[in-house]
Amino acid sequence: MADPEQAETVQTTVAPAKVEAPEPKKRVPRAKKAKAELSKPARKNGARPAPHTAEPPVAVRTTRKTYSGKERAQKLGEIEKAIAGGATMKSAVGQAGISEQTYYHWKKAAAPPSDSGDLRDLVALEEENKRLKNLLAERLRKENAELKKKLGLA
Repeated sequence: MADPEQAETVQTTVAPAKVEAPEPKKRVPRAKKAKAELSKPARKNGARPAPHTAEPPVAVRTTRKTYSGKERAQKLGEIEKAIAGGATMKSAVGQAGISEQTYYHWKKAAAPPSDSGDLRDLVALEEENKRLKNLLAERLRKENAELKKKLGLA
């Protein structure tokens, strides 16, 4: 067997104690509300809910409404008046019954091309420029002919 002296000098290693981590909390499923409860309107200021009637709720329009050019112009005019009166764009468009995107599309389509006036001005300037160049060329030809006569070259 082993020598007693050697047995005393051998150090024993002790494993550190395990640190226990807290277990994660278990999730408890929430109770689901019944669909009937979700459809009930909330009471405001203690007001009693309206009695249920046999009439079904108003159906939402599923088809697109197409407006004529005259109707579009009329709605655009209404919106412009509302905005001039101090209403916001969103509220004015909502009162007219169209979306903001539709308003911008209609406004863009209804606006006369703004560059047509600029284009007319540009064409008029080009014509005037051409006319002035022709006048200058005629005068230079005349002066050149007179100088040649004076110098005796022609």
